[in-house]
Amino acid sequence: MTGRAAAWFGQCYQRAPEGVWHAPGRVNLIGEHTDYNEGFVLPFALRRGIWAAAARRSDGLLELRSRQFPGEPVTVALDWLAPGSVTGWAAYPAGVAWALRRAGHDIGGASLAIDADLAAGAALSSSAALECAAALALAGLYQLAVPRAELARLAAAAENDFAGVPAGIMDQSASLRCEAGHALLLDCRTGAGTAVPLDLAGPGLALLLIDTRTRRALADGRYAARRRACEEAARALGVRALRDVTDSSAIARRLTDPVLRRAARHVITENARVLAAADLLLAGRPGGCGELLTASHQSLRDDFAVSWPQADAAVSAAVRAGALGARMTGGGFAGAVIALIPQDRLAQVRASVSAAFGRDGWQPPGFSQVRPAAGAGRLR
Repeated sequence: MTGRAAAWFGQCYQRAPEGVWHAPGRVNLIGEHTDYNEGFVLPFALRRGIWAAAARRSDGLLELRSRQFPGEPVTVALDWLAPGSVTGWAAYPAGVAWALRRAGHDIGGASLAIDADLAAGAALSSSAALECAAALALAGLYQLAVPRAELARLAAAAENDFAGVPAGIMDQSASLRCEAGHALLLDCRTGAGTAVPLDLAGPGLALLLIDTRTRRALADGRYAARRRACEEAARALGVRALRDVTDSSAIARRLTDPVLRRAARHVITENARVLAAADLLLAGRPGGCGELLTASHQSLRDDFAVSWPQADAAVSAAVRAGALGARMTGGGFAGAVIALIPQDRLAQVRASVSAAFGRDGWQPPGFSQVRPAAGAGRLR
């Protein structure tokens, strides 16, 4: 893919790129809708992701081209970048240039050619991977020494403030900061991250990613509505963020709105599940995470109301066929499911999920076994 990205750049701009950078997508093992509540998450990076081949230019323009959107090249003057000035897929890399300049980083014009093997809208964080690939490319072209945690913050600002998507910091942190063979236990308030070994082969386990063949956009309003509910619940409880609520009985006493009560209950219990899962991984007991995954899905389905029919069917079918646990992963409403499975039950789980989808007349699901990969970096 590195060579393909460089060739795509040459096709677009009739010259060679100065470098090629890659940023991976992520799977969140557990910890959903906790990041913008300043809580805890436990994602890991995928091998699949976004490539950005890039070179400087002297005219103060940012030109963006994508192999996945070949009919939509975008050229904009850096001095004219502002929220709303670029829309669609190009808003994410353009937003990164805007965020870097707003933070005082001296970047000039650039030509970027984007390539990907990560599906958009599949809950694998393609938008954050695009932002991180562009951030590394622009920082590399102009020799900016920006720490990874700060670069993740700027990429998240591009998504929140420029593209208008109210997501948290998890996806960008996972893409930039994850290590091969590990999940990242991230404290989304302090930014502190701990690499947690995610060794599944030793105990004979596997993580199966189930693509439910449904797609969504976080900008469609439902994600923002869940975030607003969490913010309202925190105000009603008198705390800065739901991460500060540790006494679950306070929810029943002080939240009369059932929507706010359920949202708060999910966040509080999900934070506890993340920390419990990290402890199990650190203790070398990954199989114990299975029940936590299923409990997370039930909470996302019943309390937070972000699951969807294909995800519920996939989780139920996987557990019936021998998975230790399963859950939807990502922001919700569509996308993927992750299942923790003994390796000798993989075939049965695939067959069970496929049969469940067939009975309901849905498009056949996709399956891939995933392992924690390295974070973003320069490839050439």
